[in-house]
Amino acid sequence: MSALTKYKLICDLAFGDIYIQILAWMGVIFVSLAAGLALMGSSRPIFALLGVGLILVLSLPFLLFAFVTTLINHIKIETID
Repeated sequence: MSALTKYKLICDLAFGDIYIQILAWMGVIFVSLAAGLALMGSSRPIFALLGVGLILVLSLPFLLFAFVTTLINHIKIETID
């Protein structure tokens, strides 16, 4: 009978790995807010609020997918001797 093997999880994720993703999403936020402010002067400002909300809601799943896949790529499972 063989002995049980012990494992350890190692995560070597650094801030530099997600820095560009954070900057990209901040860019999306600023562009959507700028577009919303530009549309505020129109006759129907509700479209500006809907546009900003729609952009933020649609971009959030892509941001979460990028963060999760980056995190998973930096997790390692190693055996303990």
